[in-house]
Amino acid sequence: MLMKAQSLIFITFALAVGLFLSVGAQGKKPNVVIVITDDQGYGDLGCTGNPVIKTPHTDKLANESVWLDDYHVAPTCSPTRAALMSGHWTNRTGVWHTIMGRSMIRANEGTLGQFFRQNGYETGMFGKWHLGDNYPYRPEDRGFSEVYRHGGGGVGQTPDVWDNAYFDGGYFHNERIVRAKGFCTDVFFEKGNEFIRRCVKQGKPFLAYVSTNAPHGPFHCPQKYLDMYKDQSDKIASFFGMITNVDDNVGKTRALLRELGVHENTIFIFTTDNGTASGREIFNAGMRGKKGSEYDGGHRVPFFLHWPDGGMDRKHVVKTLCHAVDVAPTLLELTGSTKPKGYEFDGQSIAALLKPGAQVEWSDRFLITDSQRVRDPVKWRKSSVMSQRWRLVNGQELYDIQKDPGQEKNLAEENSRQVEKMRAFYESWWAELEPTFAETTELHVGHKDHPVVSLTSHDWIQEAGTPWNQGHIRSKSPLRKGTEGKHSGHWALKVLKTGKYRIEVRRWPSESGKAINEELEPGGDVPGASKAFRAQTGQGIEARSATLRLNGKDLQTQAVTAGAQSIVFETRLTKGKHELSPYFSVPEGELGCYYAIISTL
Repeated sequence: MLMKAQSLIFITFALAVGLFLSVGAQGKKPNVVIVITDDQGYGDLGCTGNPVIKTPHTDKLANESVWLDDYHVAPTCSPTRAALMSGHWTNRTGVWHTIMGRSMIRANEGTLGQFFRQNGYETGMFGKWHLGDNYPYRPEDRGFSEVYRHGGGGVGQTPDVWDNAYFDGGYFHNERIVRAKGFCTDVFFEKGNEFIRRCVKQGKPFLAYVSTNAPHGPFHCPQKYLDMYKDQSDKIASFFGMITNVDDNVGKTRALLRELGVHENTIFIFTTDNGTASGREIFNAGMRGKKGSEYDGGHRVPFFLHWPDGGMDRKHVVKTLCHAVDVAPTLLELTGSTKPKGYEFDGQSIAALLKPGAQVEWSDRFLITDSQRVRDPVKWRKSSVMSQRWRLVNGQELYDIQKDPGQEKNLAEENSRQVEKMRAFYESWWAELEPTFAETTELHVGHKDHPVVSLTSHDWIQEAGTPWNQGHIRSKSPLRKGTEGKHSGHWALKVLKTGKYRIEVRRWPSESGKAINEELEPGGDVPGASKAFRAQTGQGIEARSATLRLNGKDLQTQAVTAGAQSIVFETRLTKGKHELSPYFSVPEGELGCYYAIISTL
């Protein structure tokens, strides 16, 4: 990998210390708990200087932990999760967007679930996955033995259970939809805690990955948390309220670990997936940019690691530049685990930096982050090449981050040699990754163990206008009055076996029980600054017919009759790659079928 030449480690402390780090004081494999929140930035915590937010439990954790103070991720959520899970650059994994078929982690990628399961761990995933909702991309396909999650990138998004709205929702528990009472974040932590209890009772080491959709919009939380921020705008009250609710759950989980007697030998990590989405107006720790930005405010986030048996139970600030790709190799080293044979990380273990008092000579290296929220990656798009001192932004702007953390003064002109050096690194990085961009992550059809595949418009591949949440479905997006046009999106399929298939297309999901042309009454709203997706009218579409389009050709058309909930086609699919794009004929033109269910006959 490119990083190898940039990163030599010289460990100067004794081998005995290294062994202590890798297995803990008691010689047992340490447990691992990872809490990662959604859209919470570096400045959205009390311990980083926010004057308003209330995060006492996370602040306490930070003051008892190794603190990675120059830790970077991708500027958006799915790409960060792909890097964290695999130890590979996001663009290598096929995950450079959050929708559009570009949020599914390639089948040949490893994940923390797989790495730890292969090393004898029980593995649980709770909350937000956002790396694919179909085989072979789901967490249960990627090494997690216990899964309790919502669909897509957030509660109420298109792949999620219909009409979910943060409270009393339906979730996917090991592939089955189950109902739950309470606020979503509370539910995800509760299920994670149940998993921890079970593993401790069975005497098994565990990896618990608790990934919240909060505080991502829409902005909803229990009323008591809104009341804590009455002096703020409704949006900030909801955003901060969701964070304080996460904080309370962090406290509860840490208390549970103590109660169960495993606190000392549990690696507990708190981090987030990108820069703040909403908190910059209150506090952003002096950084430029927010979620989605190539400046540090978009991708420098908090990372706290607490492990008493590993000697990591007091505040130790590590100012060395590091990245989400470093997490997997670091955790494998800390736990004394092995990586799969032949699997090479883009990141590297930073375990040597974590023990307070350790003397480590660490050579400078270059790291890259970018925001590719497009169908196909664009060279230099919203990119940052980072070193310990410098940031090269978009290939043109150079900032001395140590003297200018706000990235206000562009020094590119007077430091042309540094710019050339960093541009050359990016060019090599891009040249290595670019050939992989054409490897579309396809939805697998025809697998003997997965004979039924449910597709949603979240994964349409198209240039723009992908309906990724249930509000879009209700408003019949992307149609607008007077905008006649052709449906431009498609699902990328990989048919594993030539045969006959049943393709059922729908305007509403099957669990809704609604007819294609039915208009839906608004559903109930929930507390917070946003309107729940379900609280808007579900518009009728006046569909006259449905057409099965495959690989750009219209194969079959059927009339939409009164009361029909779906249209069913039967067709032969050959083994290989296909583009499926069924649509309804409506007064405005063609409206893609938001949902399709493919069954092997």
